[in-house]
Amino acid sequence: MAIGDTITRVDAPTKTTGRAIYANDVNLRGQLYATFVGATISSGRIVSIDPAAALAMPGVVRVLTEADMPRPEPSFADLFVPPLATRHIPLQGLEIAHEGEPVAMVLAETLEAAEAGARAVRVAYEAASFIDPVTAEPINPEPGRGDYSFLDIAEFEKGDAAAAIAAAPVRISRTYTQPSRHSNPMEPCAVIAEWSGGRVTIHDTIQHVAALQGVIAGVFGLEMDQVRVQSIHCGGGFGPKGFIWPHQILVPMAARVVGRPVKLALTRAEMYALVGMQPHMVQEVELGADESGRLLGISHIASNETGVTEDYIEFSTVPSRTYYACDAIYNRQYIRRGNVTLPTYQRSPAEGPGSWALGSAMDELARELQMDPLDLRLANYAEVEPSSGDPWSSKKLREAYEMGAERFGWRNRPAGGTRDGHWRLGYGMADSSQGTQRYGSSARVRLRADGTAVVESSFSDIGTGSATVMRQIAADILGLEIGVVTSREGDSVLPEAGPTWASATVISTGTAVHRAATEVRGRLARLAGWPADAVEVDGGSLTHEGEARPIRDILAEAGVSEVSGDGIFTPNGGEFSDAGPEGFPSRVFGVIFVEVAVDPELGLLRLRRATGVYSAGRIINPRTARSQMTGGIIWGWGMAAMEQSRLDPTLGRWLSKDLAGVAVPTNADIPELDVAFVDEFDERSGPLGAKGIGELGATGVAAAVANAVYDAIGLRVRELPITPEKILAG
Repeated sequence: MAIGDTITRVDAPTKTTGRAIYANDVNLRGQLYATFVGATISSGRIVSIDPAAALAMPGVVRVLTEADMPRPEPSFADLFVPPLATRHIPLQGLEIAHEGEPVAMVLAETLEAAEAGARAVRVAYEAASFIDPVTAEPINPEPGRGDYSFLDIAEFEKGDAAAAIAAAPVRISRTYTQPSRHSNPMEPCAVIAEWSGGRVTIHDTIQHVAALQGVIAGVFGLEMDQVRVQSIHCGGGFGPKGFIWPHQILVPMAARVVGRPVKLALTRAEMYALVGMQPHMVQEVELGADESGRLLGISHIASNETGVTEDYIEFSTVPSRTYYACDAIYNRQYIRRGNVTLPTYQRSPAEGPGSWALGSAMDELARELQMDPLDLRLANYAEVEPSSGDPWSSKKLREAYEMGAERFGWRNRPAGGTRDGHWRLGYGMADSSQGTQRYGSSARVRLRADGTAVVESSFSDIGTGSATVMRQIAADILGLEIGVVTSREGDSVLPEAGPTWASATVISTGTAVHRAATEVRGRLARLAGWPADAVEVDGGSLTHEGEARPIRDILAEAGVSEVSGDGIFTPNGGEFSDAGPEGFPSRVFGVIFVEVAVDPELGLLRLRRATGVYSAGRIINPRTARSQMTGGIIWGWGMAAMEQSRLDPTLGRWLSKDLAGVAVPTNADIPELDVAFVDEFDERSGPLGAKGIGELGATGVAAAVANAVYDAIGLRVRELPITPEKILAG
């Protein structure tokens, strides 16, 4: 059996020995290196560009400006935002939407020449006033400004939340703030494009190869089979590699103009200017409850920054209508426009920011009620999905609460403020939960006469172990050892897979692989003359009514070199995606408990221990699943205690654009993390019984940490991150 086995990632030897080929490792004969000239103003327009000094430099071949670049074909208008991150493509006009926006592209024979040439280009601007999105007035999003407003509900109302809260005997009203955050994947974005005979091949680092294939086809008016996209290895995604950003369009444009391959690798600083971040957010939460702790009303109003080109919405109010049972709920989303790069989804979208605000508010309500925060959550346990009343596809959060409390020792924890030398200890908890998305996906499985098998699908493995899990699924269905199953992925010539985001890969592409392998097993049974539904496979043999025949022998006797099968997963109604089986909302759940130590005299905050227990469907590989959850908890700690991207309020520039000035967690910051899963099989989610877990671990952590800080020193921090100056300010 391979499903459920603890297996080391199959790509580990390749990556740890440096043999993995990432996009920036690809080099093509005759390629030119590209470097952008970024705008030094945050708003305004280009007056003139003088490339003479750059063109005089050895190795510089071209300096492309908006006058040189082709315009998108009419089919570009049919593309949606997303998968396009934004319709605002630089080098198509003179207007500047944010600092760092490309105003020219230098092409050279070497990277060094391209970088030197970019520094030599002289640009004159007519500057306009910078609009700071942090201080801008919250306004309603406009559906015509991109398609983000259609991805969820900007306003939701169930009952009369305002009246219920006003009449409640116990009420709280609080505002919670978090800064912009950039995800800083280990591998910055890189792309190389080559045209040949009206076709283009693109090597990229991306979370959805089919999306880039479709966008490039739309931009250039091509058929899908005229565009090939490869992303064999992707060094972390976390959001900014999910949608299609302008640089991924400009590189093939440049390659077409010069008739040579063009390669661009963004610097770390350019990642801050050319791909999106999690937006600055302000969330107002009001809760009303009776004396027993039962919620009578929830109001959650949020605003997030966005760019001036489209209205991106971070739907952080989702937790308030999905976490707890309540008859009166009001949600409202606003945006604040300004001169910044358009924000984007980041691990974990919606529920990450939303669980910070709601989880903090629930703790504050528990304090008002003089009630244990875990008991408050049990008192408001949602047996059905609160906004619709539909039954969950599956949910074992009660079991997760019980297991987590026992493993952590929650019921027997020391009193908050207990001293350990100069440290004061605090304990906090919060809910973890994330909606489940499923995307249309396809896969092919080939079983060869030598007893080996290969899985083929265009999914991206962004370092989470997707290729390992897909091989496990095929091995399990075909009764093979995992070592004889290989995979091909990350290439648009393969069967099309859905995106590797929203924790959807296993539940979507994994289901397609399961069905493809099942089809292979059925065909193998028919070759053996046995009924497909009455055979078992194990150890490389097919068994029927006690008779076992090696798979190799069956294929040899049939005179075939291989048997293949195709599998497809289709969301409800044939749509691109859905949120679970029809009539059964799907969500993953969990609870996070933390112990922190605070030094109030030095303003220091340390994580001492954490326990996360999760209700997340069937776990295909406990090792990779645990890795995802620990990574999520670490991500949440960074959100809680360290990470922020700050804009200069006058110049509209990020104050720090590299890891030298942005604090992120290191090994020294993180103790051993305790992670466990409730035994669960969601029979409604598909044949695997699995759900998505990639983002679940990041939810709830920031709230749990803030709650623990309050428990330790009585300081309620409502603005992230919890840094020394905030602790010292008391």
